[in-house]
Amino acid sequence: MPAVPLVSVITATYNMGRYVQEAVDSVLAQKYPRVQSIVVDDGSTDDTPEVLARYRDDSRVTVIRQENAGQTAAKNSGLAAAAGEYIGFCDADNAWLPGKLARQLEMFRAHPRLGVVYGDIELMDENGIPLPAPATKRYSGRITGRLLVDNFVTFNTALVPRAVIVEAGGFDESLSMAIDYDLWLRISVNYEFMHIAAPLVRYRIWGGQMSHRTGERLDNYLRLLQRFLSCHPESVTAGEVRRAWAHTYVTRGLWHAAENRKGAAWRDYGRALVRWPHDLRLWKSAARLLLGR
Repeated sequence: MPAVPLVSVITATYNMGRYVQEAVDSVLAQKYPRVQSIVVDDGSTDDTPEVLARYRDDSRVTVIRQENAGQTAAKNSGLAAAAGEYIGFCDADNAWLPGKLARQLEMFRAHPRLGVVYGDIELMDENGIPLPAPATKRYSGRITGRLLVDNFVTFNTALVPRAVIVEAGGFDESLSMAIDYDLWLRISVNYEFMHIAAPLVRYRIWGGQMSHRTGERLDNYLRLLQRFLSCHPESVTAGEVRRAWAHTYVTRGLWHAAENRKGAAWRDYGRALVRWPHDLRLWKSAARLLLGR
């Protein structure tokens, strides 16, 4: 492996003029000598073009402007322009922490057959003020079964060899959300993951982020799980499949309950019960719904 491989970092942005400079600057500030920052402006109508104009003389930054096509197509446009041996991602409303790349590339040097190296996150609000981050159990090694139950690989923390992403086929443009989860599952069939137990990214929680589109995200989850299991039935155990479906139905039931759709919530809890009655979240969620909480 070359001593200093090029790392391409993709930032897809739509109307994020408020935050995109912080994201790009956090990538360029890495104490690593070979970084290509690719910013895909997916048809922004705010001041994003003016903010990005300040990088026109920086040879490390490539700005791609396209008509609005959605985040999946924007990220694939970034992949097509990437020249690096490794690919990272920094969404426009997030920021990398110092030393991220150096720590991850050390792992790849020690374990060249890894497919993904990822880490933990620090949370912040819309103004950059730190927020408490819930403890999340993350795993290393062959993680397909655990990953099928729940996506614990935070997208913006991941660094991936470009060849691995190409082999997996990039992002699936039939999905509008959960595209990272879909990609991780496909990669996990053939490669090991490595978790660094330290924050690598500052992740912003605010009203404008896509993760608030819960219904759409859950619909995408159900579609990608079904397709993955159809394509890779031997990659996970029957118990892992049952737990995965139960977890997803409980999550959707919680969303229905929060939106006061009690009948839909009970139906999803029933689907979860049939698949994995040992799911503790199921019983806690059902109890809260029964008590009207």
